[in-house]
Amino acid sequence: MIKVIAIAVWICAATLGAVFYSFQAAGEAGVGETPKPMLGGLDYVKTDIISVPLIRDSQIGGYFLTKLVYTVEPEQIKKLSIPAEALITDQVYSYLYSNPQIDFTKKATIDLDAFRAAIRDTVNTRVGATLVHEVLIDQVNFLSKDEIRDNWLRRKKSETAAEMTKAFKEH
Repeated sequence: MIKVIAIAVWICAATLGAVFYSFQAAGEAGVGETPKPMLGGLDYVKTDIISVPLIRDSQIGGYFLTKLVYTVEPEQIKKLSIPAEALITDQVYSYLYSNPQIDFTKKATIDLDAFRAAIRDTVNTRVGATLVHEVLIDQVNFLSKDEIRDNWLRRKKSETAAEMTKAFKEH
């Protein structure tokens, strides 16, 4: 009986020693590598659709529509006193209005890399820290004034036709 108790105490001591040693060794060596910026540790935040009217020669030429996704560190975004989406929206407006050479009515393409970099850099400069790591484009469109008018007229015609059909069915 004493042999069994001695063996049990010895097994418990050996197990506790092994656990203690493994925690010591893991603490010195570290658990693993720090996550890479695009592999973890960042939050992905989506904006609503941002609609910016493009004004040229005191007239609205159309609307720039975009939906963005930006990567931020969770600790940094918690420190902001205003919503991050408001900063992003403000920077999109500022970028488009401060760059009059961007004319979607005459140009079929936009330099998306420059657009993303400008939004990221200006937000980080304004905040005074590296808040936004990457700006990703979820959607980007430009609707000219004529396209908007045509869509409105088509919608109006279909609504009028639906009302006439409804009135006809009621009588």
